[in-house]
Amino acid sequence: MNIYVGNLSYNVDEEDLKKLFEKYGEVKSAKLIMDKETESSKGFGFIEMENDEEAKKALEKLNGSEVNGRHIKVNIARPKKKNYRGF
Repeated sequence: MNIYVGNLSYNVDEEDLKKLFEKYGEVKSAKLIMDKETESSKGFGFIEMENDEEAKKALEKLNGSEVNGRHIKVNIARPKKKNYRGF
């Protein structure tokens, strides 16, 4: 299951994100979205977990929880939309 994580503190890195979700099960990948020009975090990312039950438990427990002074938003990621050119 692919999970969206938003409202992250800008000092959270991918390893922090992975550790946060590993409390609930195996994390296949953790990806922070970075600004291409400044190379700094955009404050959101994605977690991929193999087991859907573990992912749902993480979603339930972590949505609205406080991480580094910010209440994070955690929900099932929507598929990426294609732009008008089909990319």
